[in-house]
Amino acid sequence: MASIKFGWHIPSFPVDGSSGTQFVDQITGVLDRVAGAYDAAFADDHFVPWAPWQGEETPFLEGTTTISYLAGRYPQLKFGVSVMGQAYRNPALTAKIGANLQLLTGGRYIHGIGAGWLEKEYYAYNYDFPAPSVRIAQLGEALEITRRLWTGFPATFHGKYYHIDNAYCVPMPDPVPPILIGGGGEQLTLRVVAQYADWWNLAGNTVETYAHKLNVLREHCETIGRDFDSILKTWSAESVAVAETEAEAKRIAAASPYKAGPIVGTPSQVAERMQAWVDAGVRYIIVRTVDFPRPEGAELFAREVIPLLTQS
Repeated sequence: MASIKFGWHIPSFPVDGSSGTQFVDQITGVLDRVAGAYDAAFADDHFVPWAPWQGEETPFLEGTTTISYLAGRYPQLKFGVSVMGQAYRNPALTAKIGANLQLLTGGRYIHGIGAGWLEKEYYAYNYDFPAPSVRIAQLGEALEITRRLWTGFPATFHGKYYHIDNAYCVPMPDPVPPILIGGGGEQLTLRVVAQYADWWNLAGNTVETYAHKLNVLREHCETIGRDFDSILKTWSAESVAVAETEAEAKRIAAASPYKAGPIVGTPSQVAERMQAWVDAGVRYIIVRTVDFPRPEGAELFAREVIPLLTQS
C-alpha cells in the first residue's frame, strides 16, 4: 500500500462567537490531544474570514505568525500555511520568513504559496489585484526569487514584476523546505507547479477532477522535462464529519457551516470515501474536522481513519 501522510487544517476563525483568546485556546486544546497523530498542521493565509457566511468582524489569525507560535509549542509537528498569497508579502521577505521558520523549527517548515484569490481582501488591505494571468506570473517570479535566495548568495533576479539585487538570505535554509503550491488552473498554475513545486495541493473538488488535473500536470512536467513522480500530490479535505455512528456524523455535518464536498460517516465510511483519492494518486491529505472546537473528530480520525488508509 502507498505511504499516506496526514495534516490537520488549523481553523483560522471561530464559528461559535468565541473571542480571539478563546479561539486560540480552542486550537491548542485540540492540538494538545492530537499533535502526535498527524504529520503537520496548516494555517490559512487571509486577514478576514474568507467564507461569505462568516462576518468580517470575526477574530482571524494571520497564518505565518500563527504557525510560528504553534511550531514552538508543538515540536512533534511540521507546520505550513496552505497557502500564502504571494502578493501579501514582498517575495524576498517571504523567502526570508521561510528560511527563518526553517531555522527556528529545526527543519519542520513547509513553504505553501499560491497566486491569491480573495479580491475583497486585496482591496481592503490596499493590495493591487491584477488579472489571474498576472498573479500567476508574479507567483512564478516570486518562487524564482525564493529558489535563488535559498540556494546561494548574493542573489540577483530582474523579472517583469519583481526584482532583487545582490540580496542575502543568511542563514540559508538547511534543508531547503518543500515548496507546496496550491491551485488547479490548467494552463498557467499547473505549469508553475511543474516548474517549482515539491508538493502540489488541490482543495475540495471531486476525485474525477483531481485525476484530470493530475493528467494535465503530467503533461506540463513532460513538456519541461520534470519528473512527475518527484512532486508530492496533496489534497485538502475541506469538510470531514466523522463520528462513531453515521447518524451522529450527519448531525455534525448538518450543524457545520462548512459544506464544500463533505465527507460524512463512521471511520470506515470516511476511509472508504478517501480511498478513492488515494487510488487517484493522493499521498498527503490535509483534513478539516468540522466538529471543531470539539477535539473528538480530529481524535477519532487519527485513531481509526488514518490506520485504515495506511495499514500495509
